[in-house]
Amino acid sequence: MVPIFLPLGAPHSIMYRMKRQNAANVPVTEIDAVDVRILAELQANAKLTNVELATRVHLSPSPCLARVRSLEERGVIDRYVALLDPHAVGLNVSVFIQISLEKQTKDALDIFEAAIRERPEVMECYLMSGDSDYLLRVVVEDVQALERLIIDKLTPISVIANIRSSFALKQVKYATALPLG
Repeated sequence: MVPIFLPLGAPHSIMYRMKRQNAANVPVTEIDAVDVRILAELQANAKLTNVELATRVHLSPSPCLARVRSLEERGVIDRYVALLDPHAVGLNVSVFIQISLEKQTKDALDIFEAAIRERPEVMECYLMSGDSDYLLRVVVEDVQALERLIIDKLTPISVIANIRSSFALKQVKYATALPLG
């Protein structure tokens, strides 16, 4: 997201261009200051009614709903979810796992990524630059569950050369809201 400063006197002093890359090559989306306020409110609480949201962003309900629907249709709002407390559901161990592959071929990447998509314990997976090929964020019940994941699920993936794990001792910051300015 890059702020674009418009000439003085423009209706909104800052507009945002957001690129969303996907298989369909969605074009650059223009987001104005009102959209930014709507998105900020929905990121903080997606359960707001349209009337509550409209009041918070200083719109009447009908235009507010039209803007929300437009943001959804353009793919800016991807989905609505409930965020759970991992400890409340027994997932007490958060682990970062670095994976190195034997080769960085397209076939090897595809094999690894397909296997990882099947693992519900894997919350995030990133293809990385640097020492490791992938970084995973995993949540499990306990150390024994992590051991089972590594031995029974990750080690059998034929393209993996090395697995390194680091336990998170404390979560200092966790945010789900994107910084919109």
